[in-house]
Amino acid sequence: ETAEMPGMYSRGHYDLAGFAVGVVERERIIDGRTVLPGDVCIGVASSGLHSNGYSLVRHVLFEREGLGLDAMLPELDRPLADALLEPTRIYVKAVNALLAVGGIGALAHITGGGISGNLERVLPDGTEARLDRDAWSEPAIFGALRRFGVPAEEMDRTFNLGLGLIAVCRPEVADACLAALHAAGERATVVGHIVAGQGVTIT
Repeated sequence: ETAEMPGMYSRGHYDLAGFAVGVVERERIIDGRTVLPGDVCIGVASSGLHSNGYSLVRHVLFEREGLGLDAMLPELDRPLADALLEPTRIYVKAVNALLAVGGIGALAHITGGGISGNLERVLPDGTEARLDRDAWSEPAIFGALRRFGVPAEEMDRTFNLGLGLIAVCRPEVADACLAALHAAGERATVVGHIVAGQGVTIT
């Protein structure tokens, strides 16, 4: 018998999940060690929440605001339930396209912990990613959450805010990486650069 998980599973119910394991040759591992100042950060668009932050979403939208699943918010062009259930984008084709170009120093999948929390884990000491928030657009659901009072700091550390994947590449291959991503059906743009420093700064 399972313990209760508020808002998710009642007693006696459970979730079935799966996972995949991959194998890579040691010399092909991308772990951020080769990232240098001057490298380019390319962001690949997310489709929405990507299965992260739903406890916060439920608290704000349903418990605090009392909204229903069929609510029509001014930011959205569809019922709230449809926006919340937007499928997570899977980036296998995007990553394969980037690997075919080469010159990739780091890859960060933006999951729980937000952009900074995930990107800083793949950067070596002495490097800082400086990102321009105006360089990408956010799915409308994030604007709705802001309007209902979720603080900016909490938004940043909880959600992907429109970027599901960030690749760090050498500047000479940035255009080729963008072209490859676009050819793979992704929306991607340069969102920042690597400089000397530490961590991630989003302005």
